[in-house]
Amino acid sequence: MGLEELRKRMKGVLIVQTTPFKENGDIDFEGLKANTRFLVQECTGRDFILVPVGSTGEFYALSEEEHKAVIKTVVAEAAGKVLVFPGTAQAGTRGTLAMSRYAQSVGADGVQIVLPYYHIPSEEGMYQHYKAIAEGLDIGVIIYNNPVVSGSWIRPHLMARLAEIENIIADKENTPDIMQYYQMQRMVDPKKMAILCGLGELMFSFECMYGCPGFVSWVPNFAPGISYELYQAAVARDMEGVRRVTRRLGPLYDFVGKVDAAHPHTFFIPRVAGAVGYMYMAVAKAALDLVGLGGGKTRLPLVDLTREEVEELRRILFDLGLPVK
Repeated sequence: MGLEELRKRMKGVLIVQTTPFKENGDIDFEGLKANTRFLVQECTGRDFILVPVGSTGEFYALSEEEHKAVIKTVVAEAAGKVLVFPGTAQAGTRGTLAMSRYAQSVGADGVQIVLPYYHIPSEEGMYQHYKAIAEGLDIGVIIYNNPVVSGSWIRPHLMARLAEIENIIADKENTPDIMQYYQMQRMVDPKKMAILCGLGELMFSFECMYGCPGFVSWVPNFAPGISYELYQAAVARDMEGVRRVTRRLGPLYDFVGKVDAAHPHTFFIPRVAGAVGYMYMAVAKAALDLVGLGGGKTRLPLVDLTREEVEELRRILFDLGLPVK
């Protein structure tokens, strides 16, 4: 698929897939295949994009061989029916380019690359990082502008400069500040780069007012129809429909907040507003198990839900109308 067509398809719902693990910690590839087949069935012909091995896919906890195997598995199961943009980021530029080239070699439509983490680069270093990666590929690149996991943030003027690079086609924007998002939308040419909402359904309900073309979420791993209903309402400018979906998801959001509070995180300094724990990944995996898909375990240093928390989640999913087992 050409870059212009890819650029036009940077909209809708981007599903950050989980990586299911067995009790012994190994990847559950059969579970991964079943999850991907379910999503392909639900998503074909609609505005969805699959994003395996991103943050929600616990990419940092995978070996290089496992990372590649997950990419290859999802691309093969998608079989060209749904776009696949796997996460390929490493802490350094060379490693990121190597993993991105692998994704390209097995048929991925593009890659998602979170900001380089550990050592925070200068603005010029950040620009050169993405420029070197993009120029080494023939597929699309989504920048994952996430300050919480990286400690840095690409500001609008630098993002506008990066948008001039031909195959950098979207920004998964994770600022929790609506005015920062607004400035990003104003300064970046939408014909060159889509500014997507990286913070899920609730934040999208605000950002869609500024022309946000789509959002990234973990919820559609097990409830793609609910997430898509929100997207369709936003496209139709049906703000009551948008409010209806976010209200429907309210108990799930509340549950994630409750679980985060019960499992306090260890951030030294909350570097940005909205820095929270990562128990939502355990929630996603438990939800997948409850609806009969491949959830499985998290890998340390993440932890799973307690038995009592799983039962509470079961009731919430039932009330959402999901086919709880």
